[in-house]
Amino acid sequence: YSDKSVFLRELVSNAADACDKLRYLALTDSGLIAGDPEFRIRISIDKPARSLTVADNGIGMARTELIENLGTIARSGTAAFAADGKEDAPALIGQFGVGFYAAFMVAERVEVVTRRADEKGGFRWSSVGKGEFTLQPEPDAARGTSVILHLAEGEDEYLDPARLRAIVEKYSNHIGVPVELDAGSGTTATINAGSALWLKPREAVTPEEYTAFYRHHGHAFDEPWIVMHFRTEGMLSYAGLLFVPTARPFDLFNPERRQCVKLYVRRVFVTDDCEILLPPWLRFVRGIVDSEDLPLNISREMLQSNPVLAKIRSGLVKRVLAELTKKAKAAPGEYATFWDSFGAVLKEGLYEEPAERDRILPLTRYRTTASDNLATLDEYVARMKDGQDAIYYITGDNLEAASRSPQLEGFRARGVEVLLLTDAVDEFWLPAIGSYAQKPFRSVTKGATDLDRIAAPEKSAAKPAATEPGALDALVAWLRLTLDDAVKDVRTTGRLTDSPACLVAADGALDMRLERILRAHKQLDAESKRILEINPDHALIAALAGALKSGEKAALDDAAFLLLDQARLAQGEEPADPVAFAKRMTSVMTKALGG
Repeated sequence: YSDKSVFLRELVSNAADACDKLRYLALTDSGLIAGDPEFRIRISIDKPARSLTVADNGIGMARTELIENLGTIARSGTAAFAADGKEDAPALIGQFGVGFYAAFMVAERVEVVTRRADEKGGFRWSSVGKGEFTLQPEPDAARGTSVILHLAEGEDEYLDPARLRAIVEKYSNHIGVPVELDAGSGTTATINAGSALWLKPREAVTPEEYTAFYRHHGHAFDEPWIVMHFRTEGMLSYAGLLFVPTARPFDLFNPERRQCVKLYVRRVFVTDDCEILLPPWLRFVRGIVDSEDLPLNISREMLQSNPVLAKIRSGLVKRVLAELTKKAKAAPGEYATFWDSFGAVLKEGLYEEPAERDRILPLTRYRTTASDNLATLDEYVARMKDGQDAIYYITGDNLEAASRSPQLEGFRARGVEVLLLTDAVDEFWLPAIGSYAQKPFRSVTKGATDLDRIAAPEKSAAKPAATEPGALDALVAWLRLTLDDAVKDVRTTGRLTDSPACLVAADGALDMRLERILRAHKQLDAESKRILEINPDHALIAALAGALKSGEKAALDDAAFLLLDQARLAQGEEPADPVAFAKRMTSVMTKALGG
């Protein structure tokens, strides 16, 4: 957090969410709000006590929710609580609205007094924000949640009513729940406009209001890169206010892959967990959608199969992809930044949603061996060499590892461009699509090379001994015999220029990086055998062929396995047997130094 004052925005946002959730539940159980039906958020100043309270009369939290949402259990205020065996509770924080712990930027101690709407008693949670908290019953707690901040030294500005009013007007003016300020005099005043921003005409909304709304609903701190404010009428009527972030959200790669668009029905909040509203591969989109056609009492099960939502989803997907297409054409530099942050997520749609591939593929961008700039597939195809009939790619854990792979040497020597792919999802969408513009995708680390039809640079007239008749064939045969249990096959290759050897997967086998990913996730038990390819024009291969021809076989067994381990190391993998590798390396170095 670069600005301490955002703590108030976060607490007000949490309070508004709590009111929205209770408003929805009360549609089917009015007893939940009996005696206090008007929702509100109240900010109260207590100057003598140097405390600031943000209170709401929303859904509130039960004891287990306090435990799960607000931290790790370290000690308890009651023996009964300690006896419940909750020491293994999750250590995650911030689920009670992202940013709750921002309160500790200005407070030396924070208390939370809360009672869930469907329970009779409440609880008081207290912590200094250093990993421990106390929890005790609070029988007289009112419905909802009160967050009491005992301010740290030097933070008295947050006891100034004018300062608090300015913060609320800046960050939370649009919130649909009234925000009241009690300056300690016993009287309160509403300090926010409380209008549904998404229902206003676009020309009536300022960029500052859009940014404030985005930061409130997305719990974000950056500026929105794309703002989509729209209203659709006809057979379906719905309004929306969607945002594409500038910066990558912290939870973008959370395994749950939850979409982040809230669903409203006629201005009433329904859910922030509607899986069908947007697909997981657009989970970077933030905002809200407000439908006129859904019933207010719709259940989660009904949401999953509702045809109205399916049509809204289709319209939202088209709208987001259309906006991204416009941005890619109008601001390629900005789009490159977007792609670096969100491209891996967008590519998930290529694998998961075949119907959208024609819209997504033109939006994809790639690093290649030809340039440091991002390229489209159309640009790649336009630059293909005469005789090149495939789109070549290589996958790696990072850009540097992929670009330095020995399998690229022959392609670079012929000026053949290769896509450098570093996202795990690349291993899945490429086989699913298979080709682009009638050009098949082909991994440079899989199968035999077919570069003979592409013009190669002139080689020097002198060739090493490995190319002498029979010498190379004898070396290949001997390597096959020596490495029989360690490799699938040994063969010569034209894909290498500087390296003596490399490993490739056989045609029809899993790509090597995909295999590593699956083994890391316990989806494969054993490593499959690879093909060892040797460079017939390398001095080391020539020397090995010469030694074999002259009958110096005693020292060659170690050399064969070192050649294999060298190829594994070039792939970013460990030797199959690190201890044996070290012994062989020691032996070879000792002999080379005359020991």
